[in-house]
Amino acid sequence: MDSATKLPPLQPALQFDPAVLLRAQDVRVAFFDVDGVLTDGGLYFSETGETLKRFNTLDGHGIKLLQQAGIAPAVITGRDSPALRLRLSALGVQHARFGTEDKRPAAEAMLAELGLAWGQAAAMGDDWPDLPVLRRAALACAPAQAHAEVRAVAHHVTQAQAGAGAAREFCDLLLVASGRYASLLATHAR
Repeated sequence: MDSATKLPPLQPALQFDPAVLLRAQDVRVAFFDVDGVLTDGGLYFSETGETLKRFNTLDGHGIKLLQQAGIAPAVITGRDSPALRLRLSALGVQHARFGTEDKRPAAEAMLAELGLAWGQAAAMGDDWPDLPVLRRAALACAPAQAHAEVRAVAHHVTQAQAGAGAAREFCDLLLVASGRYASLLATHAR
């Protein structure tokens, strides 16, 4: 097939619960935890004590797609590391709070900075420190291996594991709800 051959349009394969999509349609900011959401939750230390993290490229591309759709990705994490800051910088994430265990005030400060309300926020977390944000967000999402209490408050639990595409599934859900998924897919599939 040469470049002059016209390909048929690519039809989206993803399907999400319509009730969950309805909850997410007004989302303009997506809060992410890091350990257990953007990573597999394992903590790796070098012999010098440096923290090493493994990030999934599917998740990273999903975060970039959110930005293209006008949804601001925001990170609130209880830990801090040069590796994390480097990864977020590479993804263009402009809203991040590091080393904070009390995540609700951090989220509220970001909402105020963005001029948004909880009804325009989605959140993804995996453990108890994430509950105050998850319980207030219009859409709460948890990776498959999240703690039982987090899965119980989540509107959507991903099929993918954390650090292996769970954050991308969350991003895709938000993109479908925003109405931008199909057009972004078409742009990438040309």
